[in-house]
Amino acid sequence: MLSQFTSMDGKRCLKDIVDVPTDVYPVGRLDYDSEGLLLLTNDTKINHQLLTPALEHKRIYWVQVEGMITTKAIAMLTAGVSINNNGMIIQTKPARLALLGDDIAVPERNPPIRFRKNNPTTWVEIQLTEGKNRQVRKMFAAVHFPVLRLIRAQIGAFTIQGMQPGDVITLSNEEVRQGFFR
Repeated sequence: MLSQFTSMDGKRCLKDIVDVPTDVYPVGRLDYDSEGLLLLTNDTKINHQLLTPALEHKRIYWVQVEGMITTKAIAMLTAGVSINNNGMIIQTKPARLALLGDDIAVPERNPPIRFRKNNPTTWVEIQLTEGKNRQVRKMFAAVHFPVLRLIRAQIGAFTIQGMQPGDVITLSNEEVRQGFFR
C-alpha cells in the first residue's frame, strides 16, 4: 500500500486502513514495495526530528536479499557505499549489519515475493541513521545483492515486535518523547 493518504493509480493507501484527523501525516515514508513500521503524527517537532539529516536517528530494516550474502558485501555496506541519489552520486554513512536466521518471524507478504526454488536468500538486519530515497535497496544493489523483501522493523525505540500488517498503536506524547528524545 502507499504510505500516504491519497491513492494513486487505484492503489491502496493509508486512508483505506486508518481514520485520523486531516492534520496527521506519515513521517519517513515507505515505498510501495516495502513493509513495516510507519509513524503517523501531527507533531511538527517529531517531524523535524525524524526528517532532519543532522539529527540522526536509528532506523532498523530487515532485508531479504537474493543469494547468500558475502562477508565482502557486508564489509562494504558497513563502511558505506556509493549510490545514486536523485542524479548525484553520494557515499552512504557507515551502517551496522547482522545476519538474521531463515527462521525470522515475519508475516507472509501479500503479494508474495518471487520464489525460485534453486536460488537461496539471506535475511540481513541493517541499521541506518540517514534516510535517502530507496537507500536500502540502492545500497544492496551496489554490492550486487538485489532486495527481495524490505521491512522497516524499528524507528528510534519503536519496533514492530508483536504487530501484524495493518495494526495501529496510539502513543501518548510522553511515550513518543521517551522513544525519540531520551
